[in-house]
Amino acid sequence: MTDLARETVDDYGAGWPGKADNSFLRRTMHAMALRDRYDLASLLLLAALVGLVIATFRDYAVTNDEWIQHRYGELILAYYKSGFTDRAVFELDNLYLYGGLFDSAAILIGHLVPMDIYNLRHLLCGLIGVGGLAAAMATARMIAGARAGLIAGVALAVCGSWYGTMFHHSKDIPLAAAMAGALYFLIRAARDLPNPKPRHIVGFGLTTGAALGIKVLGLLLVGYVGVMILLSIPASMPLASREARRFVWASFIRFVPALAIAYVIMIVTWPWSALSPLNPIRGLFSFGEFHYNIRTVLDGTVYRMATIPRLYVPIYILIKLPLLMLAGAMLAMAVALKSSIAGSGMDRRVRVEVAMVAFAAIFPVLCEVVAHGPAFCGLRHFLFVLPPIAVLAGIGLDRAVARLALMRRGFGIAALAVVVAGFGWNGVTLYRLHPYEYLVFNPLVGGLAGASRRYAMDYWFTIMPEAVDGLEAYLDRTEPTLARDPRHSYSVAICGERSAFLRKAKPHLHWAEVWETADFFIAPTHMNCDRDIQGDVVFTVRRLNVPIGFVKDQRPRLRNRRTG
Repeated sequence: MTDLARETVDDYGAGWPGKADNSFLRRTMHAMALRDRYDLASLLLLAALVGLVIATFRDYAVTNDEWIQHRYGELILAYYKSGFTDRAVFELDNLYLYGGLFDSAAILIGHLVPMDIYNLRHLLCGLIGVGGLAAAMATARMIAGARAGLIAGVALAVCGSWYGTMFHHSKDIPLAAAMAGALYFLIRAARDLPNPKPRHIVGFGLTTGAALGIKVLGLLLVGYVGVMILLSIPASMPLASREARRFVWASFIRFVPALAIAYVIMIVTWPWSALSPLNPIRGLFSFGEFHYNIRTVLDGTVYRMATIPRLYVPIYILIKLPLLMLAGAMLAMAVALKSSIAGSGMDRRVRVEVAMVAFAAIFPVLCEVVAHGPAFCGLRHFLFVLPPIAVLAGIGLDRAVARLALMRRGFGIAALAVVVAGFGWNGVTLYRLHPYEYLVFNPLVGGLAGASRRYAMDYWFTIMPEAVDGLEAYLDRTEPTLARDPRHSYSVAICGERSAFLRKAKPHLHWAEVWETADFFIAPTHMNCDRDIQGDVVFTVRRLNVPIGFVKDQRPRLRNRRTG
């Protein structure tokens, strides 16, 4: 039992009504009852999230990258179907640098499920996102108990950067979920080193393979194995001793089958990786050399993706995640560090496992800062650090509740109420943002209102369906005869992908190649794209009383230009 668990038993056993208040049996039974309640709440949370995904997955728009990702999945399957002769899969832009596990799996499932393929992708991605959340819950519970697991799950569920991306970030969310699962199995296996249980080794291999089958960043997990083994060296063994070296070697050997499983999954789902043993390494380094003409914004300043400030990603973490989540994560790391220095206060095993989770949360971001690599779209490419942060938040906030309860039972109840209220407020905010939950910003920048036009907003133009519906309603209201005449059409300029517009637009709305002469203009406020074309605003997409997209009628301006 961890120190935290003991504190929980002591907290809720002391002062409980009855003559045997302080009996070990009563305290233990009560702690078990509480654990069961927290576990039940965790299961209810997961069930509610699954239900919510099923109920709302059709609300989310097709994003810019989904079309080409779907095509990539088709080409992977064509490559295998042709007996490796159809090599178009290696010629689709730079998609060969990515694994295609999700894309090809979605297509195969689509053959069995009679559903629009993009709706199916959103459903699958949403459920995978819930799976990643479950992995974070399981990790926190394993380290610090059922309450910590529940808090970690709630923290991630109300984190808009996670929940709001679960449906359409079909590379980043599956990668993050797989890495969250791998972290759980890694820590679980490490508890039994140098003789981990085979099921934990297999679990780590499968989840690591899934991560590599989506994105080469899954290679980080190979390094995590080494870190976990070093952290797990028993305190009784001097680090430079022969016993420690034997422990490290024996432990590493036990992970070889997991790495073999991961390698097989990788080469099957990522064809390019199978062409050369060094291709995965080449793929990893290639991501640090991208120099596409992609712009991003930070605090109102526009940057090219290759020239962003070093602190781009850390700043977005600080302003996008719930403050309570950040506070809990920092508290967990602070307590673990203090306990390590003092040599007491937190069980050594817990300190080691917290250190591993903290490493998984911090190391990738630190690499980005030190290497000064390219980045864009806020946290999009670093979503995989969110589950570890949620785990830390669950541990830190749980420990705060337990510590305060030791002082006075009412303090513990009040602290738990603050946690519930804080995350509840985040949940209400996501509800008001739906289906644009990924636009959430915390109070450090004044929420969505303060972040508008200063930070990355709707970079994937998910407002497209609502904006097109708004344009249709405007036409039906103002010129119903023309709008219903099949011989009449309107040209629409879009600050976004053509395919996403065509998926939603009715036949009388057609794509305009030239923005300046189009009848209408639709654009999000992201990167001030809406300001590129002037016109009368006929519809506004708003959330939290903040405009996030506009539909403009250019025809009056064009008529004035002609008559002038």
